[in-house]
Amino acid sequence: MKEFETLSLRAGPLEFSALSAGQGPVVICLHGFPDTSRSFRHQLEALSKAGYRVISPSLRGYEPSSQPLDADYTMVRMAEDLIAWIDSLGSEPVHLVGHDWGAIIAYTAGALAPDRFHAIATLAAPHPGRMQSEGIPKIPSQLRKSWYMFFFQLRGIADIAVEARDWSLIDKLWRDWSPGWEAPQDEMRHLKNTLSKPGVKRAALGYYRAMVGRSTTGTKKTLELFRTPILVPTLALTGAQDGCIDTRLFDIAMKDEDFPGGFEVIRLPDAGHFLHQEKPAELNAILIDWLSRTAPPKTPQ
Repeated sequence: MKEFETLSLRAGPLEFSALSAGQGPVVICLHGFPDTSRSFRHQLEALSKAGYRVISPSLRGYEPSSQPLDADYTMVRMAEDLIAWIDSLGSEPVHLVGHDWGAIIAYTAGALAPDRFHAIATLAAPHPGRMQSEGIPKIPSQLRKSWYMFFFQLRGIADIAVEARDWSLIDKLWRDWSPGWEAPQDEMRHLKNTLSKPGVKRAALGYYRAMVGRSTTGTKKTLELFRTPILVPTLALTGAQDGCIDTRLFDIAMKDEDFPGGFEVIRLPDAGHFLHQEKPAELNAILIDWLSRTAPPKTPQ
């Protein structure tokens, strides 16, 4: 993999490592599960060449230094991490790209602090606000695709099963979610090494447990934000062959009234869940066009 600059970001007592490339308007890229900041290696290179400063952080819990003592992995806390990063970078509004959980964080942050973002691009996850009320009833087969979310609630059993046989369940998820595409072996090894670090596996599973577990202040605030209209222009990208999130859900869960700032949906016909890694040239062209169309006006000389 091309070597990128590394930097450290903070949110309160938590410290996050990040990959960075380029100079210019800031684009922050948020990875999902099971993945790492290297998920955006192709975007780091392409977007930086297009004139942007691209930053891909490791999310909360994906390294020991970013694991909170209260084990709070609700989406609102991740959105608050993001706002703290933006403050540390100079507090100017940024462009935001999120994949999988990173996409859910992006929707949450767009509702929480719309003034901090020029635009949002989400990959492989529709807006969560209408998923249970409208998406699942119309496409009940999604429940079968989401089996792992229920399995991850089995504390202890799931923790053992995920790591068994050299993380073979992780390999299965990648195969099922992006059918016909083989992830690079060096990237899979890096992912497994990351999950093997102290506390990371529990943190990664904690995202799912926070979403459907007992009600807390964080979960209540998260659900409130899921119902809050997003004022930020939003581009949602989906792979037509996604084995994790049925691409038809984008036609159901993305509604004009939830996006007063406007939204677009683009479907890549030959891509699965990890579309930014499967089809980097095609996706990068779409992102660069989106960033250019949603860039802030230049300051007069």
